[in-house]
Amino acid sequence: MTKIDPSYYLKNITKSAPSSELGKDEFLKILMTQIQNQDPLNPMDDREFISQMTTFSSLEQMINMNESISLLVNNQLMSPVIQYSHLIGAEVNYYAIDEETGQVKEPKEIETSEVVAISESNGYAVIELENGVKIYTDEILRINQPSND
Repeated sequence: MTKIDPSYYLKNITKSAPSSELGKDEFLKILMTQIQNQDPLNPMDDREFISQMTTFSSLEQMINMNESISLLVNNQLMSPVIQYSHLIGAEVNYYAIDEETGQVKEPKEIETSEVVAISESNGYAVIELENGVKIYTDEILRINQPSND
């Protein structure tokens, strides 16, 4: 009699970690097994079947919504430096700030300078300008291509 070494065929089996979550595939398998094994003399009530299908539909919608929210969160986690890096080399218009008060000068003066770098401060993008001024992105009034004088 020939003895078979189980290590040959057990190596190629993919191992999956057990999960405590009930996904849509597992729910559908349970529902199909329940329908296949029901008593033919006492079949499942129509209302109960519809209720289970509604539950399945709700589960599928929640899974899709969870995937969409995860994608949105991942997009929001993009570094502000990377998010605004396309501004480097562009000219921006912004209101001049009074250095003593930190407020917009009155009467309002619009200044223009070229963006030389983008940095981050407390999760916000800081636009560093050629004239030495640093502004936040919400202070930009207009973005222009640099003029080649």
